[in-house]
Amino acid sequence: MRVTLERSALVKGLTHVHRVVERRNTIPILANVLLRGDGTSLTMRATDLDLDVTESVPAEIAQGGATTVPAHTLYDIVRKLPEGAQVSLSSDGEAGAVQLEAGRARFSLQSLPESDFPDLSAGEMSHRFSLTAGAFKRLIEKTQFAISTEETRYYLNGIYLHTADGDDGKPVLRAVATDGHRLARVDIAAPAGVEGMPGVIVPRKAVQEIDRLIDDADANLDIELSDAKIRFIVGSAVLTSKLIDGTFPDYGRVIPSGHDKVMKVDTRAFEHAVDLVSTVSSERGRAVKLSIDSGRVELTVNNPDSGMATEEIAAEYDADAIDIGFNARYLLDIANQLESSEARFELSDPGSPTLVRDGEDASALYVLMPMRV
Repeated sequence: MRVTLERSALVKGLTHVHRVVERRNTIPILANVLLRGDGTSLTMRATDLDLDVTESVPAEIAQGGATTVPAHTLYDIVRKLPEGAQVSLSSDGEAGAVQLEAGRARFSLQSLPESDFPDLSAGEMSHRFSLTAGAFKRLIEKTQFAISTEETRYYLNGIYLHTADGDDGKPVLRAVATDGHRLARVDIAAPAGVEGMPGVIVPRKAVQEIDRLIDDADANLDIELSDAKIRFIVGSAVLTSKLIDGTFPDYGRVIPSGHDKVMKVDTRAFEHAVDLVSTVSSERGRAVKLSIDSGRVELTVNNPDSGMATEEIAAEYDADAIDIGFNARYLLDIANQLESSEARFELSDPGSPTLVRDGEDASALYVLMPMRV
């Protein structure tokens, strides 16, 4: 293999693929990136056996071929090369090394044969559909904060992607994530081709990587999936991931309805107030108490070790007064997702889940479990 390409193209491709590679690997080949020179492009590929990312970039191919080299080492070298540098990669396939040249810099990197590299991308996909990358990015960015990190409940370690009927009865593509303390549910209009797709749980790492791969909201995103795998194709990048083999809980049962108390507050003022009073907490997980009454809400945090803080902001509220506590960090996580100038809280009592809506936007809702205060 003998290829030459622009440093900027190589950096772009390696940025996308090298993140999949774990820093510590017991299987040597999984620490490597597969490089394949063919036609007019260099294709780079990395995998951790659960996730596989491939990216092709333009290159001048003097001699086709394929090999593998340590992913993080290659990325660190190329990243430090000067802008505009021409990078040459060559391997004779026998010496067990890849030669990298850029200007007067020379590197010799240990390689492993292409034949050792695992193939995760094989297998038939039963469903295919397309949508704008920005629409899908909105789905995952507004829900991934609620993904559980608790490994014992592995079926919550991802986003549940499925079709459903929206509040207006029209079909939607829906993303749901929950950790048992808070829940995020976001809808977009169902794109053509999603009919009959199975509900799938996309793992957290795959969610994070596809979010990073999407850098053009107007680009087209192709999604292919089966009961076991999902594949995302955006531009010259292809991400294939195993799905979480489990059953997502019936989230509809925890979404409250018929709450008789509604509080409306300025989103940014509320977010600032929560952030301000939680400063006295030793950690963001401490409860903030909301004392809600006609026309106002008082936020209080009491930390026996460092003191107490209160802040009051205006609120639109005309029901019975109520005191309710929430995890300060969870409140901030939800507030960060709200785009409307007004946040709508639907409450019942201090022990029941609260529903948070993004103003009049019916496509997104959040559920938050209260804390004792």
